[in-house]
Amino acid sequence: MAQSPIAIVKEKFGDKAKLVAAVTAFTTDELWLARTNTDKGLARVSNAKLLRLHATFTTVKEKFGTRAKLIDAILDAEKRTKDEGYKARLSAYPVPRLHDHYLSVTKRNKAAAKKPAPAAKPAKTKAAAKKG
Repeated sequence: MAQSPIAIVKEKFGDKAKLVAAVTAFTTDELWLARTNTDKGLARVSNAKLLRLHATFTTVKEKFGTRAKLIDAILDAEKRTKDEGYKARLSAYPVPRLHDHYLSVTKRNKAAAKKPAPAAKPAKTKAAAKKG
């Protein structure tokens, strides 16, 4: 049976205050989008959400380092590196949304790479379409 969020918090961090402190450590300009009040806001967030935030920020920090590099990776994966409007729109997204977007793009690219290209079908002429 899966552990409850409070059990995971107690096991990994000791208490919620230490988890909040760990998530607050990621609230630098490199990763955090300053849209919310982080002073009293994070202490009121649920344990499950804090655990997800911590996992996401840890993954992004290890794999990419900054939000800007994550955005560049998304643009590379979608082959839209020169699209400045799209880049500006992505830069308004918070890190968890960007990370989810990156995961879905890479999954889509892997699926497309596995799938063989469809064979070209001969085009029907108007005469053949009328007969059939």
